Order: sequence, then structure tokens, then C-alpha cells
Amino acid sequence: MNHDRTYKDKKVISIGTVSELTGLSERQIRYYEHRKLIYPERSEKGFRKYSFSDVELLIEIANQIEDGVFTNEIRNNMKKKDIPIASEEIRNSLLRGQLNVQFKL
Repeated sequence: MNHDRTYKDKKVISIGTVSELTGLSERQIRYYEHRKLIYPERSEKGFRKYSFSDVELLIEIANQIEDGVFTNEIRNNMKKKDIPIASEEIRNSLLRGQLNVQFKL
């Protein structure tokens, strides 16, 4: 059993469920990923997988956006608070997912 990650950090939630939990559209969630605010893992078939921590972060991001904060400001504030933005493990996972999808591995 992997004790390095808590249940809140395990990436097991689909984008549709995250959308329901947060009230954000799937398009908004993908946009936040594009703006490098959130980093889902990819399943073998390329589907995005999120954690409960990601859900909490997305709600926080959405609240800041609603208050008029720009995404680049949010990203900079995340860096200042030492909230990890794309750790090496996450980057590698993203690359594996993209390769799996591209080459149907």
C-alpha cells in the first residue's frame, strides 16, 4: 500500500464528477489546466483524473476568478504559498498519458 499519498491526493475522480462537485463546466476545468493552475493525471486511455485536493483547489480558483483575480495572479500567488505547481512526478505522469494516447500504448 502506498503511504506517500493520502486519499485526498489520489487522482481517481473523472472530470464529469469534478464538474458536478465544483459547479464548474468541463471547459472551465480544462482552461484552468491549460493556464497551469491544476494538473490532473491521465488514465491509460488519456482521461483526466483528479483528486479531492484538486477539487478543493478548483473551488478556490473559481472563487478568486469570481472576485476578479486573473489566472496569472493566481498562479503567482500559488508559487508564493509553495503550492506545488507541476512537480516532476506530475510532469512525468502527464507525459506518459500523452504518449499513451498518441501512440495507443
